Amino acid sequence: MTFFEELQKQRWDDHRYYHHNRINQCLHLLSACCFLVSYGLVFFHPAAAALVGWLLAMVLRQTGHFFFEPKTYDQVNDASHDYKESVKVGYNLNRKVVLLSIWAATPLALYLNPDLSGLLTPATDLDGFISNTAVVWLFIGVGAVLFRTLHLFKLMGLQSGLVWMTKIITDPLHDIKIYQKAPHYIFKGDMYDNMEDWYDDLPLDNQA
Repeated sequence: MTFFEELQKQRWDDHRYYHHNRINQCLHLLSACCFLVSYGLVFFHPAAAALVGWLLAMVLRQTGHFFFEPKTYDQVNDASHDYKESVKVGYNLNRKVVLLSIWAATPLALYLNPDLSGLLTPATDLDGFISNTAVVWLFIGVGAVLFRTLHLFKLMGLQSGLVWMTKIITDPLHDIKIYQKAPHYIFKGDMYDNMEDWYDDLPLDNQA
């Protein structure tokens, strides 16, 4: 596959395996908007970008995955939940639990070790503590993307790792494009995407 063909495939697999629920799609739409705000803030106020990215964008996004997306057998794709977890290119639910645990433990780590073993200037007030927490969260987010990208270099090759990193960075724009109608479907009472429209629009070699 070319770079863009593999990008299309990774996006398609991610959508069809992990985005059946319309509420999940709607939360991804909101999350995508928050991520775009975070992208804009990172050039002017990195700490604010991290707060928006983690507390709003990531919380909305992962709430959809953990609480609304069905974990039962996937009749549409003829795949079990365990199978989908095993073939997930990026962070599957188990990996996300580890990542989110590290994220959630950051305030406690900074409370117990305010300068993070010399890496930070210790906070003297609440604003400083929040700022330091946000800075660490920013590095956790960037580090998580780089770590998985390098891991994929080893597992799947250079192109697959770069494709996944490109997908992750551009997901907000793509999510807005494909999930902008999710609120409309919810108001209609259509709570699950059967993927039929998506299959009709895909090239034959990506229909699986």
